[in-house]
Amino acid sequence: MSAAARRWLGEQVATSGTLTDLVCAPLDRGWSKRWLMALLGSLALAFLGALAVGYSLLEGPGVWGNNTAVVWGFPIANYVWWIGIGNAGTLISSLLLLTRQNWRASINRFAEAMTLFAVAIAGIFPILHLGRPMYFYWLAPYPNTMDLWPQWRSALVWDFWAILCYLLFSVVFFYVGLLPDLATLRDRETLGRGWRKIYGVAALGWQGSAAQWQAHERLHRALAVIATPLVCSVHSIVGLDFAASLMPGWTEGIFPPFFVVGALFSGFAMVTLIALVIRHALGLEAIVTPAHFDAMAKIMLAASVAMGLSYGTEWFTSWWTGEASDARFLRFAFTGPYWPFTVGMILANVVAPQAFWFPAARRSPVALVSVSLAILVGMYLERINIIIDTLSIGYVPSFWKLYAPTLVDGAILAGTAGLFVALMLIASRYLPMVSIHESRRLVAEASR
Repeated sequence: MSAAARRWLGEQVATSGTLTDLVCAPLDRGWSKRWLMALLGSLALAFLGALAVGYSLLEGPGVWGNNTAVVWGFPIANYVWWIGIGNAGTLISSLLLLTRQNWRASINRFAEAMTLFAVAIAGIFPILHLGRPMYFYWLAPYPNTMDLWPQWRSALVWDFWAILCYLLFSVVFFYVGLLPDLATLRDRETLGRGWRKIYGVAALGWQGSAAQWQAHERLHRALAVIATPLVCSVHSIVGLDFAASLMPGWTEGIFPPFFVVGALFSGFAMVTLIALVIRHALGLEAIVTPAHFDAMAKIMLAASVAMGLSYGTEWFTSWWTGEASDARFLRFAFTGPYWPFTVGMILANVVAPQAFWFPAARRSPVALVSVSLAILVGMYLERINIIIDTLSIGYVPSFWKLYAPTLVDGAILAGTAGLFVALMLIASRYLPMVSIHESRRLVAEASR
């Protein structure tokens, strides 16, 4: 028996059939009361967000906290936060696939689903922030008689293409990995005839022949090779939205790699939370094991060290330049009205993950939930700090102005969180949340 493979499987998983039954059991059972209550609660929150968006479209951006100085506020902070979480899912899956990590089989499916939903949600915010969202299609260079070509120096155009390309690629990557599992559901007698037909159509005639497996393996790895630089470029573009400007605190060459590490950091925190919920709610304790959380916690710990180094480098550079505007920005970040956000960011992103130096914390659900939530909050504070610290105290003193979010800003953020949870709940009801075919390989390897 392979100890390396058995480490990622519980003792209950002895055969491929047992594993398939465990993964498909939530689909066989149908709706449960807890699932339905969670779905209704998340949809209610999403509806609140939809009302806030509708009110914003009706009344205009004046209902947000944005002002003449802080022209970017919650909408852009929300965008950067969600796109960071979304970028991480495909990056995690592709990197673990290319490095042949056995523990990938248990987390890649919901990590990729997280990407699809988070990126789709992130795409809403640049459109809202346009001011005239009904003309968002002007961002695309479509043929027209008025020669209204996009302004390629605008960061909004970069974001449009980055999100569109990444979303389309993530859909393909997710679907290719799902194909063999759709065929498994098609052939499963415990499912209704109607659902089996739907899964059969979605499986595209997959029969599991040697030629199909060979083609699938090649395509999946080729997509993973493409995914890694694509993810890095997408979030680097988001970092360049700030770094390409001339504002104090934004002209940082470290921003592109800093944003990529931050995306991986927040993404692993979200994957950890989703894994904890799915493991408990779907009864997958034998497939998502404490060893998985131990590995993810180690990665979050390493990322927190990288984030601390990035923060230190950014602040040291601002101090070392001797520029009056940069020095003023640095003092404002630590002693101005927003100093609690800066301190909270450091505590959440750098200090809290240090608990993962201890093996007991890496396997404790309470510690994992606490630190993961702290990281997600800390990363949001980082996005807010980047925006409001710089825009509140730019070059011209007469233009300085503080920022305060409104209830509409909060409702939109809460609505997107509700929408994300609702989409994850729907996916968990109709799709296997663990890759069946990859886990079967792990079972076969463990039994040797």
